[in-house]
Amino acid sequence: MAETRRRGAELERAILTAAAEELAESGYEGLTMDRVAKRAGTNKNAIYRRWPNRAVLGVAAYRHLVTAAVDLPDTGSLREDVLELLRRANRHWTSPHGAILRGLMAGIGVPELLAQIRDEVGDAGSALWLTVLGRAVARGEARPEALHPRVATVAVALLRNEFLTSGVPNVPDAVLVEVVDEVYLPLVRAR
Repeated sequence: MAETRRRGAELERAILTAAAEELAESGYEGLTMDRVAKRAGTNKNAIYRRWPNRAVLGVAAYRHLVTAAVDLPDTGSLREDVLELLRRANRHWTSPHGAILRGLMAGIGVPELLAQIRDEVGDAGSALWLTVLGRAVARGEARPEALHPRVATVAVALLRNEFLTSGVPNVPDAVLVEVVDEVYLPLVRAR
């Protein structure tokens, strides 16, 4: 019996899964269209029709790897919710997925793709932060004017800065607490 040829979403999932596995095993440096095609059981043309180069494929594969419904913290306290989001981001950065992310950021020289990584996966998306901040506004813990993507994501931007300036992938919890207590809360709280 002949094997049914995969198409559409099924083939795309197979390719993205294969590319994510290659990233996990070999990093961005080892990611090749040949190896992904072989692992996915397809040909390079099927990959190139969807992703024009390995950088775009690498970003898509990483996104595929980490895409999951995020359970937002809702403790009833802005401080605790923001600390939990920062702690999760900190843990992610030190995880195997974080190693893949760091490899992508180091290996991709295309500014537009780097911006996508930072905006979509690097900060877990401004929508998450806006949701947490919106809840705080509704409780009277933050001022409505703070509901702006740059303001909402300033804590994770500072965390990312710590990764870059300290050179280590794990920021001490005391630094996270300081970011929240000394910068984030004074910035967003009602005056």
